[in-house]
Amino acid sequence: MPEIAEVRTVARTLSKRIVGRKIIGIETPYDKIIEGSVLDFKKSIVDKYITNIDNYGKWIFITLGDLTIMSHLRMEGKYYIKPTKEEWNKHEHIIMHLDDGTDLRYHDVRKFGKMVLVKTDEIYKQKEIAKLGIEPDNDSLTKEYIYYSIHDSKLPMKSLMLDQSIINGLGNIYADEVLFAAKIHPLRMGSNIKLDECERVKEAAKDIITKATKMGGSTIRSYTSSLGVTGHYQDELKVHTRNGKECFECGSIIEKIRVGGRGTYFCPKCQKEKK
Repeated sequence: MPEIAEVRTVARTLSKRIVGRKIIGIETPYDKIIEGSVLDFKKSIVDKYITNIDNYGKWIFITLGDLTIMSHLRMEGKYYIKPTKEEWNKHEHIIMHLDDGTDLRYHDVRKFGKMVLVKTDEIYKQKEIAKLGIEPDNDSLTKEYIYYSIHDSKLPMKSLMLDQSIINGLGNIYADEVLFAAKIHPLRMGSNIKLDECERVKEAAKDIITKATKMGGSTIRSYTSSLGVTGHYQDELKVHTRNGKECFECGSIIEKIRVGGRGTYFCPKCQKEKK
């Protein structure tokens, strides 16, 4: 699943390539991707210019002046830019024809993605956005914020790191990496985490996401890039996907467990489970 670093890479790549283009038509082979009236969606975006593309956490915002398409890639969503004359792939569900003879095509094998058309000045009032927490590299993410968000929780830290209402944009890959860097066992309860450990979580989240964003995210089996961009942060991963391999720091063998139904990687020595 694309996480914040990968989504930022998609948004920035699209911004460079299609901002300024006009949407002259749209096809929706699988219109359940669109939330609300598909007819209104189509009528509202045709003849609109793409004025900006950005992201907030895992959401991509495609701005068309006073309207914005909020797009979530979910598990396997991708965007492609292809010549209009090129035959559609069976997994391309939303095709926006642009005025330069190309298409912006939304590709999603599992069909879990979502698009919502909203007024641009009301984006942050939308329930999907308003409930989100602070992005991991935002200066507003403090140790105090993390502590008071988790100190009453009986949930394991891995689950709390995936809670988008606390930290917005972390997914399975970076949650594992942040907990490893902070030296916190993924099964420790939030109520067991001290303020100084929250400081370590904050610093790890900021450092890891800042570097991952600069490197274009991680291109691994669960997320492969499109748009001709390949991430390189997978070469920096310390625990995620490294089950059975030696820890780079202590030489212990990396283990994989399931926490809240998610595959979770950690070092049993560097991330000792405190009772």
